Amino acid sequence: MNPNPLPATTARAVAFALLSALFAGAAAAQGVAADRAACERSYKPERGQEGKDVVWIPTPDEVVQRMLQMVDVTPADVVYDLGAGDGKIAIAAARLGARAVGIEYNPDMARLAQCYVNAEGLGGRARVERGDVFEADFREATVVTMYLLPELNLKLIPKLLKDLKPGTRIVSHAFHMGGWEPEQKAKVDGKDVYRWTIPAPGTAAYAQAMAAARQ
Repeated sequence: MNPNPLPATTARAVAFALLSALFAGAAAAQGVAADRAACERSYKPERGQEGKDVVWIPTPDEVVQRMLQMVDVTPADVVYDLGAGDGKIAIAAARLGARAVGIEYNPDMARLAQCYVNAEGLGGRARVERGDVFEADFREATVVTMYLLPELNLKLIPKLLKDLKPGTRIVSHAFHMGGWEPEQKAKVDGKDVYRWTIPAPGTAAYAQAMAAARQ
């Protein structure tokens, strides 16, 4: 028995506030869903559609969460997602408080992803822009996320080592980087996730990464 029960009027007020918050949350979720549906009226991608170097396969939500956990994303981070697709990873990083930028080659997909960002109310923290990951400037990144192909990962290594500061964290869904051994690996519903940290020049880890790029 509660020795200090709330007065009836107070209890009713608390219950009303909780119900109001619940309904407001549900209404907001419905609004986001409606806005996202509106984004798809002009363009809706199909799973497996051809891209510049890859086909589009959306990353499962649980894999996205594990990727961001593995590289310890915080509000202090600047996250660049290379091959951003529908912007799912950039949106998830922005929800964690990070500043997020997605690079997507397909202009229709980039516009759709940015529409999703705006629908989620995250336009101040995230953006998805049309670009080529091999030409994009992501030197400010503290975290880089990728879901590309093994040969593209290897081709990116020299740019990653040249442009990113030592200590920058990298996480890849599904595909590794050859002889550059990951420092951490996880499996989520049968899907592999790998983590690396950009090493300092002159270290054994740096030499290993450069050797992998020449494979």
